[in-house]
Amino acid sequence: MEYTTVTEIPSNKASKENIAMLYARYNWASQFIQDKDVLEVACGAGIGLGYLAKKAKTIIGCDYDANLVKIAKDYYKGRVNILQCDAQNLPFEDKSFDVVILFEAIYYIPSAQKFFDECKRVLRKNGILLICMANKDCEGFNPSPFSIKYFSVPELYNLLNRNNFETEIFGNFPASNFSFIDKCKLFARKRAVSLNLIPKTMKGKEKLKRIFYGKLADIPNEITDIHIENPSFELLEEISPDFGHKVIYVMGRLK
Repeated sequence: MEYTTVTEIPSNKASKENIAMLYARYNWASQFIQDKDVLEVACGAGIGLGYLAKKAKTIIGCDYDANLVKIAKDYYKGRVNILQCDAQNLPFEDKSFDVVILFEAIYYIPSAQKFFDECKRVLRKNGILLICMANKDCEGFNPSPFSIKYFSVPELYNLLNRNNFETEIFGNFPASNFSFIDKCKLFARKRAVSLNLIPKTMKGKEKLKRIFYGKLADIPNEITDIHIENPSFELLEEISPDFGHKVIYVMGRLK
């Protein structure tokens, strides 16, 4: 399966909020990787790899889609180690990394458990797993057409707990306090989702986003420090679904 049509790549455009979400997740990850050996699984076109490389001791990016790997390799030209691999069967030795990152991709993996088994194998003692994903319990949520399963906050917590990770879960990009115009947009979006009118590809969504959000911004080849903002992350209760944030961030530390 090819994921280029549903992945953020530099030839596409996105709303300012989507760009902010892209920057926010790498900004969040940066606090855990200083002088660490880091692996980003499902790195896509590698937009965050250069930013991570400036802070990590070592960084490797990998993705299932050969086309996305080529895009990343063509841009970085050997500056970052990038390879093709399956998240359920990582080609690395045991205890190779201090941090494993998986952003906006866990819902594509056929067996999340196999991925967690691989994380436990390649992570060192007290290693960190970072996961970011859209919140399926947020009003107006629209799943990716290639997705297999999205997880709620309690599901994520229980999954990591069963796999011997001590876990904290955060929310960001509040879904409350909408203006009247925002509420109208949300209503229209919900109707479009319910009627299956949302385009299936990133390119196809651009026209619709222009209607809802106005002028779109370019997705960069590489995140740099000048792009990074410092959004506020709210620690969530793990026992109930979260309805107040658009994005969920999970930090799991291997016991």
